[in-house]
Amino acid sequence: MDRKYVFDFDSTLTRVEALDVLAEITLKGRPDREEIIREIQHITNLGIDGDISFTESLERRIRMLQANRDHLPQLIEQLRKKISKSIAANKEFFETHASQIYVISAGFREFIVPIVAEYNIPEERVYANTFEFDGAGNIVGFDETNDLAQHNGKIECLKNLDLQGEVQVIGDGYSDYVMREAGIAHKFFAYTENVHREKAARHADHITPNLDEFLFVNDLPRNLSYPKNRIKILLLENVHPVAFDNLSEDGFSVELVSHSLPEAELIKKIKGVHVLGIRSKTRVSRNVLDAADKLMVVGAFCIGTTQIELEYAKNKGAVVFNAPYSNTRSVVELAIGEIIMLMRSIFPRSMEIHSGTWNKTAANSREIRGKNLGIVGYGNIGKQLSVLAEAMGMRVYYYDIEDKLALGNAVRCDTLEDLLNVSDVVSLHVDDNPHNRNLIGSREIRQMRQGACLINLSRGFVVDIPALEEGLRSGWLSGAALDVYPEEPRSNGPFETPLRGLDNLILTPHIGGSTEEAQRDIADFVPNKIMEYINAGSTVDAVNFPNIRLPKQQESHRFLHIHKNVPGIMAHINEILASYDLNITGQYLSTDPDVGYVITDVDREYNKGVIRALKGVEHTLRFRVLY
Repeated sequence: MDRKYVFDFDSTLTRVEALDVLAEITLKGRPDREEIIREIQHITNLGIDGDISFTESLERRIRMLQANRDHLPQLIEQLRKKISKSIAANKEFFETHASQIYVISAGFREFIVPIVAEYNIPEERVYANTFEFDGAGNIVGFDETNDLAQHNGKIECLKNLDLQGEVQVIGDGYSDYVMREAGIAHKFFAYTENVHREKAARHADHITPNLDEFLFVNDLPRNLSYPKNRIKILLLENVHPVAFDNLSEDGFSVELVSHSLPEAELIKKIKGVHVLGIRSKTRVSRNVLDAADKLMVVGAFCIGTTQIELEYAKNKGAVVFNAPYSNTRSVVELAIGEIIMLMRSIFPRSMEIHSGTWNKTAANSREIRGKNLGIVGYGNIGKQLSVLAEAMGMRVYYYDIEDKLALGNAVRCDTLEDLLNVSDVVSLHVDDNPHNRNLIGSREIRQMRQGACLINLSRGFVVDIPALEEGLRSGWLSGAALDVYPEEPRSNGPFETPLRGLDNLILTPHIGGSTEEAQRDIADFVPNKIMEYINAGSTVDAVNFPNIRLPKQQESHRFLHIHKNVPGIMAHINEILASYDLNITGQYLSTDPDVGYVITDVDREYNKGVIRALKGVEHTLRFRVLY
């Protein structure tokens, strides 16, 4: 089909309104600069939405600009830096389809022509206004005889062009969609990447959040095989809003839910979702994964992943990422604080003051300097706690089932019993391995020194609660601190535990990693991993998948193939590629005992039949064309 594509310039090809940028240049140094710029922007929007005539809008703005010809080179340089993100990413489309592309703008040729020339659009296919200058080069007006200087001038301009074939208009405002309403354009695409104008969107044949969507709808060559705005991301459990911002700004469609969802609700919600973001309370069960018809990624915005059926997700082709390091410092600082609070009996003294009792005493109040700290689990958190505790004068002992290198002067214990016997404070930092259930019970508590303290910031099931209660009530333990519990509510509200009211017991609601800094770091780390996988195919740091990364290629297509790890798959894939005469420019395979994951970069041009063939390879779990 013979098509013509008519693009607006301001807020479509560029992220900005050019006259607004010109105002920022010409009014620099004036005390009322911001006020004038706001008024110019207001007048711009009135004209774009059709609330005042465009001629009036143009006249009023030019009077306020006080611009000169000498300002235009600066403006052009600024506009080069403000090309719309997806326009710049799809420059090849403009270069290869230049003969079908027109620019019709109420802006000005003086700055539009130099910008679009870089996209292979010749000036004879640019229709725009022109400035009028006085003898000193000041911009004093515009050519009022130009159709585009008039209200609804784009209609007249397009009518005069008398373009043959299907005419599609791509723009953000009133003056763009009226060409469709006037019957001289066949389709209007409301371009919302930079600004969403409700009036334009309401009249659109198609809302286009980016150029990738426009190219996808028209089956045109594009930078991405599948537009990001069509990739749906669901974030549960009040994930930090920065995660929403990061993913939205990259072009994805993101929905936020403030709480966790029980299985039945999640099964309904997961349909059509490509990426699921959770924290610790949402269970991603087999039933949920079976209901997830499009799920590619699960992002755990926390350390633990026991709430996710990792192996089942892998065999469904769903990659899982977590945040193993982002809240390490927050947990360590809470542990240090609680060690001091427990050793000094700060919590009982504070409660006494709150109840109206003054009890100044040194009884059961000890410095941490020179005391023995036993760390169970010498991973990222345990090691950092070891360093800080030693810097504060404590002697550090640690126990781990794996052989871990000691930091500083820390001493490795061969058994858990050895560590418990020697420690004044025991701090638990083990992972969510089911074998750690009731790791600390009655026997282990009695192996601790009488008067020792116990801290659990790891997993709720690690400590046997009745045993801990008995140890505290009997006085065998002088204090304890818990941040995690065997059963925790899905959302904030009532909570019951038999430990309530016990002396020198600090209870906190699973906030070890809940600092602003940690949540912000997690909100950066996990979305970055998600975007690296969606955008480039990288599985580096995935919990349940072979780790693989190839640098992004500019002049090739990238195929992602996930399959069961059985003999002959790789040979079959390459046989198919060879049968379609495709030249492989880069390829990498990584496997584990269950699945194989291969990234293949091929020449730019390919027969689409190869896609069907690769999807049809036996034992394929998931196939995707990335770009």
